[in-house]
Amino acid sequence: MEEKHHSTVGIHVDERGMNLPARASVSRRARIVVIVIGVLLAAGAARTLIVNGLNRNRLDAVAEQNTRQYVSVVHPVDAATGGKLTLPGTLRGFVEAPIYARASGYVLRWQADIGAHVKQGQTLAELDTPELNQELAQATAQRQQAQAALALAKTSFDRAQQLRQRDAVSQQELDDRQGAFSQGTANLAAADANMRRLTELKGFQRIVAPIDGIVTQRNVDVGDLVSSGNAGRALFSVVQADRLRLYVQVPQAYAQQVKVGQHVSVAQAELPGRTFDGTITRTSESIDVATRSLQIEITLPNPDGQLLPGAYVQATLPMTPVGRLQVPASTLLFRAEGPTVATVDANGEVRLKQVTVVRTIGQTLEIDGPVTPNDRLVANPSDALANGDHVVVQAPAAAQPASAVAGAKS
Repeated sequence: MEEKHHSTVGIHVDERGMNLPARASVSRRARIVVIVIGVLLAAGAARTLIVNGLNRNRLDAVAEQNTRQYVSVVHPVDAATGGKLTLPGTLRGFVEAPIYARASGYVLRWQADIGAHVKQGQTLAELDTPELNQELAQATAQRQQAQAALALAKTSFDRAQQLRQRDAVSQQELDDRQGAFSQGTANLAAADANMRRLTELKGFQRIVAPIDGIVTQRNVDVGDLVSSGNAGRALFSVVQADRLRLYVQVPQAYAQQVKVGQHVSVAQAELPGRTFDGTITRTSESIDVATRSLQIEITLPNPDGQLLPGAYVQATLPMTPVGRLQVPASTLLFRAEGPTVATVDANGEVRLKQVTVVRTIGQTLEIDGPVTPNDRLVANPSDALANGDHVVVQAPAAAQPASAVAGAKS
């Protein structure tokens, strides 16, 4: 009846609109989903912000770490620390004898190789000299010819003298025969001299040791063609090694302290713990204008052969310090104003100081300038290092001499 009434008045009734509790439940679920999604998004955003913040802090720390300059430092040492001056040098044999060929020919055999201990006059090699043999044979025949001619000239001259006494020949003929006799005498003397020369050359078929020593070079083999002088190449080299010579360049600053007869201590890195006593036997008594140094010669006894000719050694001379310092060559910066070193103070601040290089000793430099043994010098400084820069000094792994410390580049 009611439905009919509503139909009569034109009001449409939807049966779904009458289900109000169901619609309210759907709305609540939608709100819950939205809230959950919002919470998740907020949590994700917060996590992203936190991670970014941590990463930013980490990157800032790394950037700060990278901007720091880390350096290693060394201390200069006095060039004559403890009243001593150490200088490098190369050992030489007391006598070094290169042996050249005096005769041309082929090597027939050699009898001594490198390392052989030989005596003076001992045969080292023999040469086959066919051309020299023929020249000697020819010279022998020419001498015989000159001797026969001289005998004939003498007989003729003697006969002419007898005939002249009886006035059987003229004085002119006698003079001619006397001249022929004198010429024959001279020809025989020349033939004798040529014979002696070729005989001496033939003696050089044997290559002999001129001194007692050790064969250090053998530059020939059987069948090699050698010529007189051998174009500047020595066939053998013999060195007397029971005594050695050591030549050392002493800086001008210490030259006045060097005296002949002074004892010198010599050491070789390959023989740790051993030192050898030498004596200064002579000096050049003049300063080399190119190196500003004095050359000295040191004689070393070497009876047991422990020291080898050609070895690199260090000679320590007793000296009085003169204020010069030695630093590794790696500490030097080459700037427009001249050689410079970088010092680091207690606060890690860099100060550049100009120095003068007095002398180079291998990888060590002797310098003069406003540097003291207490200064800390940057090893292997960067070219970009400037006054006022702050650096961090790395602790050394182990105590090393200044000349041996290698620093890390900044």
